[in-house]
Amino acid sequence: MSGSIPPELGDLASLQRLRLNDNDLSGSIPSELGNLANLQRLRLHHNWLKGGIPPELGNLTNLQGLSLSYNDLGGSIPPELGNLTNLEWLCLNDNALSGSIPSELGNLANLEWLYLHYNELSGLVPSELGNLANLEWLYLDDNDLSGPIPPELGDLASLKWLDLNDNALSGSIPPNWVTSPTCKCCTCTTTR
Repeated sequence: MSGSIPPELGDLASLQRLRLNDNDLSGSIPSELGNLANLQRLRLHHNWLKGGIPPELGNLTNLQGLSLSYNDLGGSIPPELGNLTNLEWLCLNDNALSGSIPSELGNLANLEWLYLHYNELSGLVPSELGNLANLEWLYLDDNDLSGPIPPELGDLASLKWLDLNDNALSGSIPPNWVTSPTCKCCTCTTTR
């Protein structure tokens, strides 16, 4: 499919899944998609979408999965995405997103995957990400993040993989990571 995403899709009040991924869609993501109160899955990855992520997507409180990867989305990550407390995976990688990672993402208690790699994100890694007790996969590589690695990330007991490569992080690896027998993050593995 090609062309833009019609804003009228926001009128489909009973819609639970919307998959438009792997097409040639262009233009922006309509803010009207934030009206889909029953939506559980939204997949728009692998298109040519531009513009920002509409903050109205933060209204989709039944959403369990959101994938906007492999587009050309810019601007900042809306802090309103922190309202999506049922979210299990959030994939925003391979875009042109900038600004800081919102601390509100630390509210996503059910999140298992957080993919933010290959963007232009800057600033600190929020310590609030250490609240994500169910997180298994955290990819923050290939951005412009700076400052120390928050020791709170060592509290992520379910974590299987952490990638912080190709940033401007400074300081040392928190000691509790290096000594943890369950740590599987690539940063610790390459330092041991």
